[in-house]
Amino acid sequence: MTIDRLNSVNPLENINSASKVKGAKAVAPKEDSISISDEAREMSEIYYMNEVAKITPDVRAEKIAALKEKIKDPNYLNAATIEMTADRILSSIGL
Repeated sequence: MTIDRLNSVNPLENINSASKVKGAKAVAPKEDSISISDEAREMSEIYYMNEVAKITPDVRAEKIAALKEKIKDPNYLNAATIEMTADRILSSIGL
């Protein structure tokens, strides 16, 4: 069974008579762009540093073992060594 018309109206009539809209202007293609805020850049750097800190070991066991061996030597702890260590600690915190 074929239905040609519905209530004496051809449903394909509007499609066949379609034409271009007059007076339409061509749209020029625009280039895509992205901008990242300073806050987002800062957050990205913090995230990266946090990830690096997660995979970096907290303790350098070889340095600790070497220092423990030095401290066992009674000649290592003298006034000069203590003063040098204190100076390094103070300079590392900016004093």
